[in-house]
Amino acid sequence: MTTDLNSRKGLAGKVALITGAALGIGRASALLFAREGAAVAVVDVDQKAGQLVVRDIIRDGGKAIFEHADVTQADQCERAVRRTLSELGGVHVLFNNAGIIRRASVVELSEEEWDRVMAVNVKSIFLMSRLVVPIMAKSGGGAIINMASGWGLVGGPRAAAYCASKGAVVLLTKAMAVDHGPQNIRVNCICPGDTDTGMLRQEARQLGEREDRFLAGSAHRPLGRVGRPEEIAQAALYLASDAASFVTGTALVVDGGGLAGSA
Repeated sequence: MTTDLNSRKGLAGKVALITGAALGIGRASALLFAREGAAVAVVDVDQKAGQLVVRDIIRDGGKAIFEHADVTQADQCERAVRRTLSELGGVHVLFNNAGIIRRASVVELSEEEWDRVMAVNVKSIFLMSRLVVPIMAKSGGGAIINMASGWGLVGGPRAAAYCASKGAVVLLTKAMAVDHGPQNIRVNCICPGDTDTGMLRQEARQLGEREDRFLAGSAHRPLGRVGRPEEIAQAALYLASDAASFVTGTALVVDGGGLAGSA
């Protein structure tokens, strides 16, 4: 008797739309979701890097499309969702991963910087989710994963807009879980600790610190290192899959123990 190997994959037959999917955690998640059987819509403002992700997925036998979109713009979100429906046939998983950081206190931030951080980190989740929830509800349910942060649960230095935005993501996630649970839509968020991505190195530059020293400081946690994008992607896969079928409204901390000793 033969066994369909694809049937053992956690996202077989699913369509996943991932924002900020060209680099870092988004890229790792797109590649992992595809290996787990999902068709993936890679959505990002970085066209070159996004197309490379799609190339890698297709080369490995998966199915993917790239859509260039600024997810702070409603019309571009609508275009991304329309194309995903047209070419991939649905949306079963939405991973709102797009995000930026500006390391500054409230007196150092400009109004434009505040608005941009809130738009990318919070407004984009609203824009994408309001389009996708009706699609999921019509098809019997789905999973939405929002990218929060450990700094959405505790405050951090010179990161006022970022902390505010990620705190908003945590409670937006819980509110969405309450609203859309009756439609069999699970909504959760991930709260990573420092992860080895381009954004972490960008923080060092914003603070005027050497990257090696900044990364060494970021590793001060019980596991003694920063995370890898692939490790955060595994958490996203869990929340996207049926393994988390009774999990909703949760802020899943994946930080090597960084918050374990927080008051």
